Amino acid sequence: MEQIQPEVKNMWPDSRLLDLVGIELPIIQAPMAGANGAAMAIAVSEAGGLGSLPCAMLDAAKTRNELELFRQTTAKPINTNFFCHSPQESTPEECARWKDELANYYIELGLDASEEAPSILRAPFSNAMCEIVEQHQPKVVSFHFGLPSPELLSRVKAAGSVVLSSATSVEEARWLEAHGCDAIIAQGYEAGGHRGMFLAEDISAQPGTFALVPQVVDAVDVPVIAAGGIADGRGIAAAFALGAAGVQIGTAYLFTPEALITDLYRAALRQAKDDQTALTNVFTGKPARGIVNRIMREVGPMSTRVSAFPAAGSPLAPLKQKAEAAGATDFTSLWSGQSASLGRETGSGELTRQLAADAQRRLTMLSPT
Repeated sequence: MEQIQPEVKNMWPDSRLLDLVGIELPIIQAPMAGANGAAMAIAVSEAGGLGSLPCAMLDAAKTRNELELFRQTTAKPINTNFFCHSPQESTPEECARWKDELANYYIELGLDASEEAPSILRAPFSNAMCEIVEQHQPKVVSFHFGLPSPELLSRVKAAGSVVLSSATSVEEARWLEAHGCDAIIAQGYEAGGHRGMFLAEDISAQPGTFALVPQVVDAVDVPVIAAGGIADGRGIAAAFALGAAGVQIGTAYLFTPEALITDLYRAALRQAKDDQTALTNVFTGKPARGIVNRIMREVGPMSTRVSAFPAAGSPLAPLKQKAEAAGATDFTSLWSGQSASLGRETGSGELTRQLAADAQRRLTMLSPT
């Protein structure tokens, strides 16, 4: 692996993440299931950050293909990300209740509600995926919703991978460190996409990024990565001022050409403002932040009638497809953090370099002379 020059590492107040992962810039591109693949990860890693490949919605064959594409293109480090939730089967009654909640939308769009909805893959980390990790030995393996079983986690570590996971509270951060995490992603309330919460269910008690980060820094000894609402150099500099050793950024990368999102999604991001996102469970069954649309306003954003994760998304799929064909995002999950209005349309590699340069300028200004 290419050695990081000391003068590059010394430009940052805390170089522990750089040392741990072997990257030049303390920026992790957030793994965004369904919204990015190897192309974005390659661009970010080549620019000096840590590109991430989201694997939760990929089967084993697709995961192998994406990892092989990455490695054929670059020797830089990569982060492979997996969900590690405990699957909960919805009862027939719960599925029927959720389908009944959506019945009027089926009628409105001329769809047959009796047809079986397509299943949506959001599988937890498994033996098959662990075998892929052992084969490809990615530099970093990150998890969402806690950690996998001790046996699987031991195999990941034995493969030589650095282990990260998301914490949405100090309690979760302490738990992750105690169970083997090498660094912790402190995911604030502002973050887009799924909350990584796994020890609590009350979203009203979730702290924001800049309340969470310093408390996690004080509570654990491993490097802390700030996530949520960070989209420019100001946010990165602020995270370092609070003790973070790096940042994870997602929504800003959705504006890049490497993002695998529709034109409708891009248009919604361009128009998003600070008060136009909310946490919702209607798309998957778990709380996730996205741009407010019709289904969130009329059914949620948090519904008690929704099916368990991830089955809730299946009945929405036909509605989404029909609405999008007509140019509407009424039933589309438009995952976004609260800082979408700070997004800039440029390539993923260039964005990574711009973010780092902006942050370094601001950190230099803050440093005592």
